[in-house]
Amino acid sequence: MTLSIKLTTGSPFPDVDAKLIDGSTVNLSKAHGGADWQMIVVYRGKHCPLCIRYLNLLEEHQSALKDIGVSVSAVSADSKDQLVENMEKLNITYPIAYGLTEQQMKQLGLYISQPRTEQETDHNYSEPALFVINELGNLQAVNISNTPFLRPELDVVVRGLAFVRNQDNYPIRGTVAY
Repeated sequence: MTLSIKLTTGSPFPDVDAKLIDGSTVNLSKAHGGADWQMIVVYRGKHCPLCIRYLNLLEEHQSALKDIGVSVSAVSADSKDQLVENMEKLNITYPIAYGLTEQQMKQLGLYISQPRTEQETDHNYSEPALFVINELGNLQAVNISNTPFLRPELDVVVRGLAFVRNQDNYPIRGTVAY
């Protein structure tokens, strides 16, 4: 049995740097575009049609997320070439990064899979996750899946974040983890 890290909500989110297509490096935990909260969507890679669908659906929620002060970024373990090829299927405006390492995946407590075939991909990759980091840099919400078909509904996520952001001192839930 392998022990894994489990991030605890309310704790500081680890600094995770990844690369953007333009060659710049971005700290995924930092909000951008005038927002004070950040949502990070970890996706499996270009080989996953469910991921492509989810990332495009996320674009449809961008405006609502911006309205409540939440910026969005996505990341996978894909290479730069794989991301460039994937961009042909994506219609997004939020930053999308590549090159998430296995060490970073482990640091975030993600499930890691091996490719079934060489046609799928040429590297281990992380299964989906969604992290929300608040203005203090702490983990406000987390969803980690071991399979591409178990992801939070984005309508529900946006409504929930709007509710939390609209409350005075709404507590972070699930701060006790074992």
